[in-house]
Amino acid sequence: MKIFKNRFLLFLVFLLSSSLYANDVSTKRLAYVVSDISIPFWEIMSKGIKNKAGELGYLVDVYSSNNLRKTEIENFSNTLKNKVDGIILSPINSSSAVFLLKLAKKANIPVVISDIGTDSGEYVSFISSNNEDGAYKIGLVLVKEMIKQNLQNGSVGIIAIPQQRANGKARTKGFLKAINSAGIKSAGIYQQIDFSYEETYEYTKTLIKDNPDMKAIWLQGSDKYQGALDAISDMKKTGEILLICFDSEPEFLDMIPSGELVAAAMQQPFLMGEKAVEQIDNYLNNRDVDKNIQLDILAISKENIKNELKIIYRNVLGIQK
Repeated sequence: MKIFKNRFLLFLVFLLSSSLYANDVSTKRLAYVVSDISIPFWEIMSKGIKNKAGELGYLVDVYSSNNLRKTEIENFSNTLKNKVDGIILSPINSSSAVFLLKLAKKANIPVVISDIGTDSGEYVSFISSNNEDGAYKIGLVLVKEMIKQNLQNGSVGIIAIPQQRANGKARTKGFLKAINSAGIKSAGIYQQIDFSYEETYEYTKTLIKDNPDMKAIWLQGSDKYQGALDAISDMKKTGEILLICFDSEPEFLDMIPSGELVAAAMQQPFLMGEKAVEQIDNYLNNRDVDKNIQLDILAISKENIKNELKIIYRNVLGIQK
């Protein structure tokens, strides 16, 4: 009887493990390889990816590269070893994406690129924001405000994301086109390296020291806005130097109406993440795929923020009410 019980228990274990294995094999799995998940923009994009993946029956593993090329390659290699059904990639920069796409092609695993872009290589779809147009529109908002405050004879400093990135180049191009059209000059550009508070603070102080005529700073990101504001304050320039940003933080919903922040060019990362999953799902199910999807960037100021709140909460901040 004891031997029979033991055999029966072993049989049950075998059935259970076989069932779990079968379920695991049948589960569709995606990987999201992202430059740095600690940056709110990417974290919100991952929410959009997970939201749409859940609706379509996929599991998602997120790999943050912490903005390190070596870690990015290791993360990407791990996704290939795990034989995921597809990869969504937000690379560190456009050049690093080229090598990763070669690895994916060799492993025959489809890749959708969500933002940043690539210098070359094969991919299923590229989800991006219209960075040049968004930067141009936010530049015009700044121009309007500078003229309103009679600051148009001053210059504008730029703290940029890396210009190796295709989106970084597009942002700078669009913004310079806007301010130059009004005869406003750039006070210089500093490229972010570690995206830290300290870096933003020091770049802002340096721009202020080196450019006595500077009347505004454009930060090509959002989460380190406090570094810029603190530097402006410490240099006794509060109220004299305007600040605008790219992307958004929840605090901007109060800062823009109050005038502490002139405006922000808001991408829609939650929606971008959803679109990335939709396209990889289309590919895996032999449906038509959009090779390039470019979403609008919202130029938000105190004049239009109230009307855009619903879209901002969901698509920009990833807050589903």
